[in-house]
Amino acid sequence: MIAAFRKLAPYLWRHRRGLAIGFGALIMKDLLVVGQPIIIKRGIDALMSGFSMETVLWMCAALVLLTAIKGVFQFYMRIVLVGISRDIEFDIRNDLYAHLVTLDGGFFLRYRTGDLLARSTSDLNAVRMMLGPGVMYWFETLLTFLLAMCVMLSVDWRLTLIALSPAPVVSIIVAYFGKRIHHSSERLQQRFADISSRVQENLTGVRMIRAYVQEQPELEHFARLQKQYVKEAIQLARTSGLFMPLLQFLIGLTFLLVLWAGGQGMLSGRITLGSFVMFNTYMGMLIWPMIAFGWVVNLIQRGTASFSRIDDLIHQKPSITAPVNPLSLPQPFRGEIEFRDVVLRYETTSALDGVTLRITPGETVAIAGHTGSGKTSLVHMIPRMVDPTGGAVLVDGVDLRQLDPEALRRHIGFVPQETFLFSSTIAENIAFGVPDVSREEILRAADIAGLTPDLDSFPNGIDTVVGERGITLSGGQKQRAAIARALLRNPRILILDDALSSVDTVTEERILTGLTTLWKDRTTILISHRVSTIRQADVIYVIEQGRIVEQGSHEELLRQNGYYADLHQKQMLEEELEAI
Repeated sequence: MIAAFRKLAPYLWRHRRGLAIGFGALIMKDLLVVGQPIIIKRGIDALMSGFSMETVLWMCAALVLLTAIKGVFQFYMRIVLVGISRDIEFDIRNDLYAHLVTLDGGFFLRYRTGDLLARSTSDLNAVRMMLGPGVMYWFETLLTFLLAMCVMLSVDWRLTLIALSPAPVVSIIVAYFGKRIHHSSERLQQRFADISSRVQENLTGVRMIRAYVQEQPELEHFARLQKQYVKEAIQLARTSGLFMPLLQFLIGLTFLLVLWAGGQGMLSGRITLGSFVMFNTYMGMLIWPMIAFGWVVNLIQRGTASFSRIDDLIHQKPSITAPVNPLSLPQPFRGEIEFRDVVLRYETTSALDGVTLRITPGETVAIAGHTGSGKTSLVHMIPRMVDPTGGAVLVDGVDLRQLDPEALRRHIGFVPQETFLFSSTIAENIAFGVPDVSREEILRAADIAGLTPDLDSFPNGIDTVVGERGITLSGGQKQRAAIARALLRNPRILILDDALSSVDTVTEERILTGLTTLWKDRTTILISHRVSTIRQADVIYVIEQGRIVEQGSHEELLRQNGYYADLHQKQMLEEELEAI
């Protein structure tokens, strides 16, 4: 718990003024609460010496005034401290999201989307409950207890010690159940993350589930996850349910001891009737703090368990970062790219092995090769999605690792293999990352990408909402929208990673014709399995097992009778068979 609050210290310090006001109101409220039984004691003792209506009225007025003032402080205590917990939740959620978007692709391979959503919602809510009601009632309970004990000790230390006699047992029970609640909460949150991940995957892949008739197996799997979650929730409820009755039993036992010992003291004349009533009033006042103590322990243990899961995400470090003192991009930025003996190895495989090539500014280069040969890994190095294990990648003569990745990526238009569209309009998807762009520019980019003929078939044209991940569009339409998005950036370097695989040859030819005029002004890299896509490139590189095995123009590679010539022959044969 202490470690969790130490890590939360920057957020607490950010709201130190509000916390000071809130805890100040809490202290004043508790002082007034503790003062009420003292007034009752003095009033009863005064009445025992002689009845006076003036005394009764004075005592009633004092109690009403104290209660009213206490209510004011209690209101500000709750609204300030609970409000600050909401503000801290807001700050943590923003910081967590800002951190997540800086992490590299490897992180998102290790953590499921549903798990991240669970940590960003359910776990964060548990942290808020810990920082709001949890911390507030913790301090309120502790302060009320200490103040009441001080007054009670000043009246009769023997009776006070009897009232405190169950305290060691309470400490043992709290320590034991607190640990069990903490571990149960961690398991419960993990089960919730499993459920969230499964729901997210099923909703995203609902078409695949229906295509393979897996609705019933998925329902059964989801039911098993639900049963595991319910099992953990019931276990936590049982632990918490046993915790509270034990505390209430000790409270009742304490009352019994105080009544017995206090009655003996009053009969012997050691304490007055007013003191005895005051003791019982304090014991009544301490019932809620003692019950709240168990509830607070539950909140804090659940909150610390949840914060440990959030903290795990916050301490994940991105593998791609800007250097401490990044170099400025060369001006003017020409777009020359050079790979110098580049080696790239993942944990168990080698993607690239000693690749050396140079792409001059304005040159159009194509990369071909079998699946898994290293083509995508090669182009991912240019916008620094990954860094080489050995060697160097340079742009305009500067090692990419000496540049700020954000500054570099603003000059690169990248269309990846897996096209992703946001759940918004086609126009908004095309304009993504380009602020203050005109509608005419969006339509021009869509026209160059070959999307214009399809716009008339959409309900609202380019303002049609495409649904989650562009589900309402075909594969070819999504690819063309992604190409338009890359073109709108007017990048110096354009990378198309198999970006025309889902369009027919006629549409492909139209798109390539539109791109031809753009290639003259920018460095373009094409990755494709279609010879028709890459044959017009200035230089074609063939990569096999992470090495460049062929290079040259279309005609030169045909004369080499290697992989490219074989690929060309097979595709020519396919076209002839389709024409029959």
